[in-house]
Formats: sequence, C-alpha cells, structure tokens
Amino acid sequence: MARKNKDNKESLSINRRRWQKFREMRRGYWSFVILVSAYALSFLLPVLVSNKALIVHYKGEYYSPAGLHLLSSLPILNFLDISSFYSGETFGQTGVKSEAEYRSLQQRLDEEGEGNWVMMPLYPFSPLEDITVTGNEKFLEPLAEDANGSVRLLGTDDLGRDVFSRMAYGFQVSISFALLIALIEYLIGIPIGAAMGYFGGKFDILSQRFMEIWASIPFLFLIIIIVSVIEPTFMMLVILISVFAWLGVATQMRAQFYRERSRDYVAAAVSIGVPTRTIMVKHILPNSLVPLITFFPFSIVGGIGALVSLDFLGFGLRPPTPSWGQMISVGLVNMNEYWLVLVPMLAMFTTLSLVVFIGEGIREAFDPKVFSRLR
Repeated sequence: MARKNKDNKESLSINRRRWQKFREMRRGYWSFVILVSAYALSFLLPVLVSNKALIVHYKGEYYSPAGLHLLSSLPILNFLDISSFYSGETFGQTGVKSEAEYRSLQQRLDEEGEGNWVMMPLYPFSPLEDITVTGNEKFLEPLAEDANGSVRLLGTDDLGRDVFSRMAYGFQVSISFALLIALIEYLIGIPIGAAMGYFGGKFDILSQRFMEIWASIPFLFLIIIIVSVIEPTFMMLVILISVFAWLGVATQMRAQFYRERSRDYVAAAVSIGVPTRTIMVKHILPNSLVPLITFFPFSIVGGIGALVSLDFLGFGLRPPTPSWGQMISVGLVNMNEYWLVLVPMLAMFTTLSLVVFIGEGIREAFDPKVFSRLR
C-alpha cells in the first residue's frame, strides 16, 4: 500500500511523479501521444494505404491480399514466408499473369454486377507503383484526379508514384531506422562507458584513446566506400551508423559511473562484499540513467537526420524504397512541382519537432526543480 503524508495525500513513487510532471508539459506530452499513435498506425499501412484489395469476393470465395501483406510485413512473422500474390488470371483478368490490378478489377466487377466485388483500402495506392500501372500519371498536383478519376491527396512524382503513400511509408522507415540505431548505440555504449568509469586506470585510458581514434574516422566516406562495393540494405546502414553513434553514449555513461563510484553507498556496498557486477547493475546504473533517458529522443533526431542525408546524397536505401531523403532529392530536380519538395520537408520538420518537444518534456520531468519555463 502507498504511504500517506501529513496532509493525508498519497505519496507517489519517483517514477510516477516524473510521469505526472511529464504530462503537465503539454507540448511534450501531446507530441508523445501523436508520434506514438502515428508510428503504431504505420504498421497498419498495408491495409490502409495500399493497391492491394482488403477483400475480394469472387465466384463464392474470399481473398484478402492486403491482410496477407500485413502479416508478411510484420517482423515477428517473417519466418512464415506468407505470400499475398494473386495473379490477374485468378480473378478473370485474361492474360495478366502478374499481380492482379485490384482497382481496375473493382471497376470491372461492379460493371458486371454478378455478385462479385472488391473492397479496397481507404487510400488505394502503393508507394511503389509507377506510370506502368494503368491510371498513374506524372506530376499530378495535390488533390488532382488521375485518369481513372481517383483523387491524389498530395499528387504524384516524376515516375507517377503517389506522394502521400510514399510519405506515409517513409515515416515508418525513418522512425524504425532511428529507433534501431538508438537501441543499438545504447546497448554498445552503456556497458563500455560503465566499465570505463567504474574500473578506470589503464582500461579507461586505453579505451579513451581508442574512442578518439574511432571518432576521427570520417564515417560518411567509409559508408560511400562500402556502398560502392556492396548494395546497401536497411540493416546494413543501421549497423554502419550504430558503430559510430555509440561513442557519445559511452562518454556520458563513463562520466556518470566515474562520479557515482565515489559515493558513500558504493563504498558501503564494496565493504560488505557485494559483487562488482551487482554494484554496477543494481546500484550505480539506476542512478546514472537520467542523462541517457533525456538524451534518447535527441538520438532519434540524429538517426532520422542521418538516413535522410544518406538517401538525399544517393548512398542510402536503394530506390524504389520510400524515403524522405529520396523524395527531397527528386523535388530539387523538379523545382517547378513545388509539392515534391514541400511535402517531405514539412513531414520531416513536423516529425523532428515532435521528437524535440518530447525530449524537452522528458528533460523537464527529470529536472528536480519545481518550476519550469516550459509549463
């Protein structure tokens, strides 16, 4: 049961007080709600923004290409090798051995009126389909209609690809990329920095010299060299950036452990024979996490910026992978079509602003001061 103070009020734990203070920072709290909700919703994009049908009822049988595509896109189900492919001949599109064109199939079945039907997603356009798909046109302006009479919310690019669809999928790619980098750099940097700060001595000196040499390597040139030899993949870029990004985390963790190891509680634990591993993990680490927790959102900003920069320069994810950096690059080549630059820039600006607001809120929530300028 929770303790009660002299005013007969429930005394909250320190973490609950921090969460309560974070919620009071309206800008940071609502940015957190919006960003987390948008990211969670992005995993449903295969059934919300896709050219695959949600449900096809054809000759008494039901098919769900979009549902299967959603299952195959989930990382935890990749090992099942689920296929969402149905050829056009499956649904009576004569001579179409490639994947069925569900928008034209929907129109045909509606005209036939034989009880067969197709239910499409809310926004029935894929980020990968280009002008080779019937109805797609290049450089359609926002809210313009294509050849089939479908409205394109944010227009199309130089290859007839839907800008809204690419922006939505690019959001998921960018956030997932940044989260993976942040997690990996923390997994590498925390134990190395903790060992440097706690043990000190020759290990600390040699580790610092190694980190200084490692930080002096121009990682952009290294990535350019590697990309020129090996085709870059999502995970390869994550690993390449992570092996450099952990240096900042290790430096912060070293400083925290170096300070905490001189505290009385550490000396008391050593004197009674508590194992070193227990002292580091259960005693010092919890008291050293505040700077790292407040730094985490800004690591996300760095990860998004790194991916956008690499894609813009042409050393990132290969086309046609939806990417904000590639979209900005296309927009700069076609400056007359203003939306090709404006849309990805606004999406990036909004996302980074939300992440920064979250970081400010977290920093204030862990600040022991009662008053805050961000209230």
